[in-house]
Amino acid sequence: MDDETRLIRAGAGPAKLVKTVGPPVQKGSTVLLPNAEALYDDDNHVTYGRQGLAAQAALQDALATMEGAVGVALYPSGLAALAGALLAVLKAGDEVLVSDAIYKPTRRFCDQVLKRFRVSTTYYEPDLEPEALLDLATDATRLILLESPGSLTFEMQDQARIAELARARGILTATDNTWGAGYLYKPLEHGVDISIQALTKYVGGHSDVFMGSAAARDPKLVRLLDDGVLHLGWAVPGEDAYQMLRGLRTLPTRLARHGEGALRLAHWLKARPEVAAVYHPALPGAPGYELFARDYRGGCGLFAFALQPAPEAAANAFLDALKVFGLGFSWGGFESLAISCDPQLRTRKFPRDYGGPLIRLHIGLENTEDLIADLSRGFAAYEAVR
Repeated sequence: MDDETRLIRAGAGPAKLVKTVGPPVQKGSTVLLPNAEALYDDDNHVTYGRQGLAAQAALQDALATMEGAVGVALYPSGLAALAGALLAVLKAGDEVLVSDAIYKPTRRFCDQVLKRFRVSTTYYEPDLEPEALLDLATDATRLILLESPGSLTFEMQDQARIAELARARGILTATDNTWGAGYLYKPLEHGVDISIQALTKYVGGHSDVFMGSAAARDPKLVRLLDDGVLHLGWAVPGEDAYQMLRGLRTLPTRLARHGEGALRLAHWLKARPEVAAVYHPALPGAPGYELFARDYRGGCGLFAFALQPAPEAAANAFLDALKVFGLGFSWGGFESLAISCDPQLRTRKFPRDYGGPLIRLHIGLENTEDLIADLSRGFAAYEAVR
């Protein structure tokens, strides 16, 4: 063969890979099949790199082990996972019941995208009793979308009971389990049909990779999720899958540190005169604590607290005085973050009075004494404006 041809075929890779503790990261769109019959045997062969290669498959296997799932679909972001799971099981004419505490971008997807395809969304109070929730279901209800604890306000839901009642009515359940990360809480073990999470948060753990997942035990649902990924053209890079798998290895250790720090800060905040209430389900006496104690193996770093009544300028002064806490919307990484919640709460169907401005914190891996000193600085600025 001429050099032109030999250079194309040379360096294709070793015939046998040495074994390492992590999977190889394969880069490729073209997949070479072993024979002509395999070209169209999609059930038994990966025929295109977008379907996922070694690192993606290893991540899926690891997530399935953690979640107790038959299969896991991967998506390029947490929102893509939520959107993908919903699109995989819903059709025109269906209704979905959605917690009013749902992640804001999910609400936007329901209101602006599902609506265009004649899928209706009914929001329900996030701490509604399971029986009362199922009373809202109609003949068109196909899915109940849960989020527990709820975004920003941390309401808890009895997901096991809701799943039990929904199954008896032939209604699917799915939950955004990013707070529980598939480790602190395992929805599939409690009867929920689809467990969704933004791997971007705690599984990635370093605020530098986007990805989402949807896990299921029912093989038919797994097939629907996989087909949805295939039909809509989603893909995740091998490098990102490898980083997610690396994060998964240390997830229990990091979550324990996040949880311990958050609970300590929650107790400290509860005793502060500037604080009206603390919303952390792992805090004894907090709303939903009984459900948390029954179903969760621990807490993560995300919770909220309400300041005593004050103008928005005081809440902003509190945030602007922080030096260790960053001001940012994401969470789950090594860094501590803070945001004001009130602008987002205005979009809810069932508004509530939290007494004063609501602040959400993510407690990272910093020394808790430094975080306490930083919050104290914030409270001083808050009182100066209040």
